[in-house]
Amino acid sequence: MIIDFHTHVYPDPMAERIIAALGNVPGVQSHTNGTLSGLLNSIAQAGVDKSVILPVNTRKGQFDTVNGFAKHINDTYDNVISFGGIHPDDDDIPAKLDYLKENGFKGIKIHPDYSETFIDDERYIRIVTEAQQRGLIVITHAGKDPAYDVIHCPPDKGRAMLDKVRAVTQFTQPFFVFAHLGGNHLQADVEKYLVGQNCYIDISCSFSDLGDFSDASDEQIVRIIKNHGADKILFATDSPWNDQKAYVERFKALPGLTDNEKALIFGKNAEKLLGSL
Repeated sequence: MIIDFHTHVYPDPMAERIIAALGNVPGVQSHTNGTLSGLLNSIAQAGVDKSVILPVNTRKGQFDTVNGFAKHINDTYDNVISFGGIHPDDDDIPAKLDYLKENGFKGIKIHPDYSETFIDDERYIRIVTEAQQRGLIVITHAGKDPAYDVIHCPPDKGRAMLDKVRAVTQFTQPFFVFAHLGGNHLQADVEKYLVGQNCYIDISCSFSDLGDFSDASDEQIVRIIKNHGADKILFATDSPWNDQKAYVERFKALPGLTDNEKALIFGKNAEKLLGSL
């Protein structure tokens, strides 16, 4: 079982424009055309069983459009599942999270850089707290984004957010996911602030030889996995910004992990997390 916990698609009329715009950012390269059909073709070629699609709300007021597209995906396909999207400036956050829960969404994606809001801002504390209370997974972009100079979700602020949410909800089961090995280009701080905490870390954009998003070595990747616990690591690629097939093969070849640890990361952890809701 292989579940890719971090992928993106865009509605067909918008995909070409979005891919072209993001492709102008240094170091960013698309490996599909950004459409749902492009992801489905990639899944088939890579041998991925299911992909989680993560929409990004870049401004207030996109909730209905973004989540209407996401709901259509969830109602239509079995091998992809879309999370919902929300923006910290949206009105009536509780009602919007109720809508997502009532319509079968498993979780939400947030992107502190795109919203220009730090992850430990009270608006995100509220969103994450309300999501946890409704049994929704939350996944965030973490670390450096190549399109932004300011890092809005560094590991220390991510830890501060977790601590604040825990103080309110007393959650015991991990529900929050830090993408990009806990923080693009900030793995030393990931080891200091996030490793060992009650959260998941996805491994999208971890391999420096597959793109410019990471400078982590294989030794550091394995050390983070071992010290955090392989049961709290999720396989993820960030397709279309990484090639799913190449990523699958690269992770298969990663030295220093047992077959059981790789099986957990490849799909068992995600299957348990998604199935628990």
